[in-house]
Amino acid sequence: MRKLKVVLAVLGAALLVLLVPPLVSSGGDAPGSQIRGLRVMVPNTPGGGYDITARTAVKAIEDTGLNGPTEVFNLPGAGGTVGLGRLVNESGNGAMVMSMGLGVVGSVYTNHSPVSLQNTTPIAKLTEESDVIVVAKDSPYQNIAQLIAAWKANPGAVPVGGGSSPGGPDHLAPMLTAKAIGLSAKQVNYVPFDGGGELMASVLGSKVAFGVSGIGETRDQIAAGELRALAVTSPERVPGIDAPTLRESGVDVSFTNWRGVVAPPDITEQEREKLISLFTKLHASEQWQQAMKLNGWSDAFQTGDAFGAFLASENDRVASVLKELGAA
Repeated sequence: MRKLKVVLAVLGAALLVLLVPPLVSSGGDAPGSQIRGLRVMVPNTPGGGYDITARTAVKAIEDTGLNGPTEVFNLPGAGGTVGLGRLVNESGNGAMVMSMGLGVVGSVYTNHSPVSLQNTTPIAKLTEESDVIVVAKDSPYQNIAQLIAAWKANPGAVPVGGGSSPGGPDHLAPMLTAKAIGLSAKQVNYVPFDGGGELMASVLGSKVAFGVSGIGETRDQIAAGELRALAVTSPERVPGIDAPTLRESGVDVSFTNWRGVVAPPDITEQEREKLISLFTKLHASEQWQQAMKLNGWSDAFQTGDAFGAFLASENDRVASVLKELGAA
């Protein structure tokens, strides 16, 4: 009788496994596929492009259950190269990534960084976006033609601010614009800020005549009427921004910024694939797709080796542009 009870208990347990459905999560990955203690480093100040991208991505990752609690922290300095140095020193850490972009590529050269993005593990390129030329609402410049006329007449008296150090996108865009209208690099009074947050405060406070920054960092102030958009640097107009392109304004410049994530060197192949898988799933999520539209970001998704090849080509391109401008 006792043996019969044991057999019946075993059969009952087996039936429960077969008949009771497994617990279903809220759409996220199984715990074993998640990255415990994941941290995202932002190598500039809060409010900048890397910061907005990182916090938007992490919110989508957490809200959709793709990963558990994920920390975002800021480590600004030297155009992103302080953070880059920290990332490289985290060799073998598969639970950290850094939000980065074109600005870090240029800062490596202009800040004479001992390490470069070639020392990191490429994970994913996420977005592209146009830069926008903005002035404060009480600025005397009502359109891009008026600004260019004043800039050409007295370059030193028309300082331009950018949310990146020399070599970054917010530096390259106005420098290429200056070159297109006949100004030399030495004539440009460029004032660097460590991120878009600091830059916007200076534009609003009229500490610079105009600013150049990403759409995502300026959209809210433009919509609120605090900033006036004079032109965008992209080849086509940006939906939701009432401003012409530089090219249609007679300035032969077309320029876009990009952002992505990299990991420390020497992580395992399994850790690399987990990170790539996480950002691939983020890219496919409806929340991320909506966030890109809201921020005016273009989809530029690319992962792993393809992103690594892109980084190498960008490294060569930026070095060439900086040499041409006399900045490297």
